[in-house]
Amino acid sequence: MADIFENGLLTGISGDNALGATAGSVRDGDGLDTGALRRKFNFGDRVSELNLSQDPFFRFVSKVSKTATDDPAFKFTEKRGSWHKRYAYVTNYSATSGALALAGTDAAVAATAAEAGDDAYFAMATDYKSEGNIQNVQGQTSADITVGMAGTQPSFFLPGQLVKVPYNTTVATTSWLDADADKSTAAENYLVCKIVSVDTSSYSTHAVIKTKVVKGEAAAFEFTSFSDHNNALDAIDISSKSISEYLEPKRCYVVGSAHSEGSGYPETWKDQPYGTGYGQTQIWKTAMAMTNTMRATSLKYEQNEWSRIWREKLIEHKFDIEQSLLFGSQYVDGDGVQYTQGAVDFVVNYGNKFSLDVDTKTADDFLDDMSSYMDPRYNNASGTVFFCSTAVFNWLHKLGGFFKNNLEMSSNYRADMAITGKKKVMGIDITTISTPYGDMNVARNIHLDGTNIKLLGVNMSNCKYRPLVGNGINRDTSVYVGVQTLENSGIDRRVDLILTEAGMQWEMPESHAVWTA
Repeated sequence: MADIFENGLLTGISGDNALGATAGSVRDGDGLDTGALRRKFNFGDRVSELNLSQDPFFRFVSKVSKTATDDPAFKFTEKRGSWHKRYAYVTNYSATSGALALAGTDAAVAATAAEAGDDAYFAMATDYKSEGNIQNVQGQTSADITVGMAGTQPSFFLPGQLVKVPYNTTVATTSWLDADADKSTAAENYLVCKIVSVDTSSYSTHAVIKTKVVKGEAAAFEFTSFSDHNNALDAIDISSKSISEYLEPKRCYVVGSAHSEGSGYPETWKDQPYGTGYGQTQIWKTAMAMTNTMRATSLKYEQNEWSRIWREKLIEHKFDIEQSLLFGSQYVDGDGVQYTQGAVDFVVNYGNKFSLDVDTKTADDFLDDMSSYMDPRYNNASGTVFFCSTAVFNWLHKLGGFFKNNLEMSSNYRADMAITGKKKVMGIDITTISTPYGDMNVARNIHLDGTNIKLLGVNMSNCKYRPLVGNGINRDTSVYVGVQTLENSGIDRRVDLILTEAGMQWEMPESHAVWTA
């Protein structure tokens, strides 16, 4: 075996002279190279060792996000609130009839047609699934939730509610909501309409509401949800659009309610905020072997070779787990072997995705990304650590250093993106970079070098390292010792196996982000 260490190799003696058996006599010492007997060579009593920041991600999750599981295949629940998701898009409008088609063909509303006291009927649809309140994630197109698709019917509209409906008085001759447009024209103003009745039984994906206009518009206008392409919002990939810049001008929000005195109890509604997912553990093994002869031999520098190799194997074992927890993919093969989910695989497939090229990315572009990622309507979680490659680590420091050294006039007047401090967290070097959207805690991770992953933002509150622990047995870095005989050699060897059975649990994909090449 490659990991069987022989005495000769470990003492620096090799080749035919390793045991002094082929050249001269043993008594004369011809076969054992003892070096120049009268020279000391000024050997020191210590050896320099390069210490690396080896496993920052594994260190964080094992220290602050460890939660044991008693089953190698575990399930978990996510909860997403609905109070800030009571919005929808107008897909059709009528001043006289509630029998609406689900997509309109004309965005224009005639002058004086929607003044205070007038009736207004709206077909409303939204872009998130009511089961679990699951929404689009920035940059994820494979599971794009389009407006009015199955499972998105608005259930929160109630009689007595007030709804804010945005509009623009410049009626477009060509749609500014075209599928090729990156941004929409900002809404110029809004109607306030009170809901009189709601019809969800006649439609499976929309709600049709009858309203009374409370705050109206005398001039002609166009609802911002409409376009000249029969509600082209349905066909647009909205997962890649900014909420604040692109989607907000089209959204109609519930803005409270108004009831007459003595009108009694209003109607109510119930959401379903829970969603489930699952994960699974993976077994990592690292083996070492050594003859008892070698274990009993005292060596220079580090006397006990067994202790040295054991320490190195522990580091190697952690290094391997770090690689798996970054790049692994959840899978069960034909032999029943389980593979746990890695951070990169999860975030690339489910989290927010942005692009980053250090040669072309500007500070303004990066702040735009941060604005989308940290939008409180989209992701209000804290506790994110940003793991980055060496090139991006340098790029962030160059940006922050430039601002601090060239634009900061005093501690009271500084740039919004600047390095504000450095610290060690559980032995990991962390740089704090201030941005308008909060402090970024940045850690260099050499495992990302040479990959297309430039910056990985992981919300440590929403991921967990889950070792298998149950019935009094702990499989988190367990040690098994055994003595075996090497085939056809008669050499006894001792084998220690580090058996780690653990997995990663990921929650809330909108709280994680990745910047790729």
